[in-house]
Amino acid sequence: MKRKIFLLFALIFVLVLVPARNEDIWSPYFEKVSSIVFLIEENHFRDIDREELAYSSIKGMLQTLDPHSYFLDPSHFSRLREEHVGKYHGLGILIQKQEQRLVVISPIEGGPAYRLGIQAGDIISHINGESTKPITSYEAMLKLRGIKGTKVNITVVREGMEKPFELTIVREEIPLYSVPYSFMLQDEIGYIFIRNFSATTTKEFEEKMESLVKQGMKSLILDMRTNGGGTFIQSIEISDEFLPRGTLIVSMKGKNKEYDKEFRALYDNQYEKIPLVILINRGSASAPEIVSGAIKDNDRGFIVGETSFGKGLVQTVHPLSMNSAVALTTAKYFTPSGRSIQRDYTRIEDYRFTRRIAEAEREVRYTSGGRKVLGQGGISPDYEVKFSFQTITAKLLIKGAFFSYAQKFTHNNTPLSKKISPLPESQKRIKDSGRKKVVGRDFIVGSLVMEDFKDYLRESKIDYDSDQFEEAKEEIKRELEREIFSSLWGIEEGVKVYR
Repeated sequence: MKRKIFLLFALIFVLVLVPARNEDIWSPYFEKVSSIVFLIEENHFRDIDREELAYSSIKGMLQTLDPHSYFLDPSHFSRLREEHVGKYHGLGILIQKQEQRLVVISPIEGGPAYRLGIQAGDIISHINGESTKPITSYEAMLKLRGIKGTKVNITVVREGMEKPFELTIVREEIPLYSVPYSFMLQDEIGYIFIRNFSATTTKEFEEKMESLVKQGMKSLILDMRTNGGGTFIQSIEISDEFLPRGTLIVSMKGKNKEYDKEFRALYDNQYEKIPLVILINRGSASAPEIVSGAIKDNDRGFIVGETSFGKGLVQTVHPLSMNSAVALTTAKYFTPSGRSIQRDYTRIEDYRFTRRIAEAEREVRYTSGGRKVLGQGGISPDYEVKFSFQTITAKLLIKGAFFSYAQKFTHNNTPLSKKISPLPESQKRIKDSGRKKVVGRDFIVGSLVMEDFKDYLRESKIDYDSDQFEEAKEEIKRELEREIFSSLWGIEEGVKVYR
């Protein structure tokens, strides 16, 4: 009886996915799997975690198919649903692990943590009495999120305070904005950043566009760099914003004919003729590639940046029992010119590290205006611009040096603030949530701040090469300004430093 029960457990996840007409074909393979499962159960030297064994078996099976079919255990499936619907239940903070410390990068304005005074740079040392040192950022996130209305206790360590303090925070519904910021770059040029594609992306995008138009926008820069994708239909709707009704956006083809579809622009929109530039990089994958491909192949705008990742496969999420799911690749998609931008994944190490494909190896197609475009390797930009940091800047970013220094700089009334006195009227110190601001919005990092930053690096035992520091001086200044502005006035103000 014990054997029969365990064999049933081992096979059930396969049987539910295989149609009855294929059972005879699969029977010999089921028998092999069941024999191995029983062998493990009876003879392995330690007790077996059956859930772990089953999940590992499913993951291994899916990994043989392609790089984008994957299994979602309950926690990952829950997070995927949160990202797609654009909300979750939690405290409303962005967190990051920095050298075993769980650091608050930013509280979400209006959220429960923000209202209780949580600040960027705060360290969460304990969650419900348990230390955060041994856990990852993802594990901490799972502990902080939960059912709406429930409570979580956190212990906070703050720069300038002698002792840690505790807070009890009630979890609330927190929006996950996929279009977190937008602003005017110049008098008539607007900028919008799309972080990912979720159920709320189109609505958020239209609200940002309306605001920019009221500010006088006549042309747009749409930033989709490091956008890993998301909801397929939202990429269609964003493309529709810029294309005349009836224009082909993307087509799909799969083994199962129900996935053979064409998607065209359905509406006449007011932004169909607005001058458009799209920014992409190697981290732009799937949904942003659909938008970029539709714009480029229809000669609707210009693509600037780096060649995108090259993910031309479509996944369909199939819910399973016990709050788990399988994201299965069910189709390939094709841009309006008919090209697939999917890179070859037969050598997975090349695929993960985005090996550049020789032009001679790529399929040639043509846009509606007759321009040559290439397949099998992502979306190539019309104008290539490398978005990269110099070695020393990248090292300091990885160490969290800019962020940590900015927190110290903005939290404390240090001797540094006296060095840069007297301040102009626009830079006089004001109080905001108990914090003294030492700079105004017209602040620029100068030589005194740079020297103080060097002192901070030495005190923090962060080694750097003086020659490299001098060579990357302007880049380092910009990163310091971004972090200081983000700390004082929010991430959007920090991003504006790049204008």
